[in-house]
Amino acid sequence: MVDTNALKERITESGMSVVSISKKTGMLRETFYNRMKSGDFKISEMCALTKALNLTQSERDAIFFAKESELNSTRR
Repeated sequence: MVDTNALKERITESGMSVVSISKKTGMLRETFYNRMKSGDFKISEMCALTKALNLTQSERDAIFFAKESELNSTRR
């Protein structure tokens, strides 16, 4: 499961807008929003986001391969 909250935080921390992230990853803005909503990113999109956001391997794994139990424990 994708930890969309962590992904949103990382985007905010990067100082980039969703539009600029979309351009860097080659996704349409609408596609990016849909992927955020569904949490269903393609591997190529995960790779592009990892590069665009300069994520470490552990950050990437925590965001894109979060366990459901971890997500439930961090939600308020």
